[in-house]
Amino acid sequence: MSSAIVTGATGILGREIVKQLGKDTQKWKTIHALSRSQKDEYPSNVVHNHIDLTGSVQEMAKDLKDVKAEYVFFAAYLKEDSEQANWETNGKMIENFFSALELTGAVKDLKRIILVTGLKQYGVHLGEVKIPMMESDPWLEGGSWPPNFYYRQQHSLHKFCEKNKHVSWVVTYPNDVIGVAKGAFMNLATSLGLYAAVEKELGRDLEFPGNEAFYNMFDVFTSSKIHAEFCEWAALEPKAANQAFNIHNGDVESWQNLWPHVARRFGMKVKADQFASASAKGLESVNVLTDKPPISVTAAELGLKGKITPSKVANRISLVKWSQQEEVKKAWEKLAGREGLDKTAFEKSPWWFLDFVLGRSYEVVASMSKAREFGWTGYIDTWKSLSDAFGELEAEKILPKTH
Repeated sequence: MSSAIVTGATGILGREIVKQLGKDTQKWKTIHALSRSQKDEYPSNVVHNHIDLTGSVQEMAKDLKDVKAEYVFFAAYLKEDSEQANWETNGKMIENFFSALELTGAVKDLKRIILVTGLKQYGVHLGEVKIPMMESDPWLEGGSWPPNFYYRQQHSLHKFCEKNKHVSWVVTYPNDVIGVAKGAFMNLATSLGLYAAVEKELGRDLEFPGNEAFYNMFDVFTSSKIHAEFCEWAALEPKAANQAFNIHNGDVESWQNLWPHVARRFGMKVKADQFASASAKGLESVNVLTDKPPISVTAAELGLKGKITPSKVANRISLVKWSQQEEVKKAWEKLAGREGLDKTAFEKSPWWFLDFVLGRSYEVVASMSKAREFGWTGYIDTWKSLSDAFGELEAEKILPKTH
């Protein structure tokens, strides 16, 4: 029987890791779910422990006084207002956590640490990337590249495991995560569902708010459930030691395929001429990303020198602007009141995030070949995972019941 520590235990990814490990009391004797507050009911083998990862090493050591385990799943993340602030805050969190484990002596029991990051590893937030992204692709460090806290976290993880040679590591790279966590609105399903529900309330057909190019391009998504299953596999699989892996659902999707599914799920239809009709006046947005997109690093090698231009995030309907319209706000208030929904969900929804996800002008596809070669066989249909997430949000009274 094994034991585990999960940081960020109330977040989208951490919550599912706790649930996955908690299913098998014969395999996992004790799971320490670490967070600042408890938001879930846990099975018998899960113990909630308070921790503030922004605290000092000494403060964390006090919180971890009676916490020991063989496996650590580090899924904590604190969003800051700039990449430099993300670098400082999230880098310090993991480094102080490691130091606290050494201070309490818990490091002696450790076998493996699984660090959760994402496809930001490849610079998908900066513009066009090489397709498909592979774990062997170069890191975007130094020079004119902005700080990437995933790199700092991984360097710290490698250093910790080199110092404590009995401990191995695994890093996961998920993308466009589909999942639900109580009180956590930073997820794709919530914003997308709220947009569809309010548009239906307004009596409209469902119009894709991004751009036509990306509507017809490929993207990959990661169910929080498939990610949790992968993390458990990676923790226990000997061959996975000291490796980083892309992890997504296993299919490649497009909004051209998903959008009609979303419309039907909410009892709507797609606006037939959504790209032929003019965009809503005043709701468009275009943001140019960095002058040097990530693919520029390998452009010459790929035979694309001189062909790389800055990438854009272009939305026919900026959901940040859309969400501020009076008619939209009133429609939400009416809908939320009638259906007994959480009225704070709309204002807490990260509309800027959905703008970015749907407004990109480049494909986002990561290879799963490495994980497959190491023995991972997990798969889940992306539409099913998204529809299931809508169902969970209905149960949580975030979205109106449509089924």
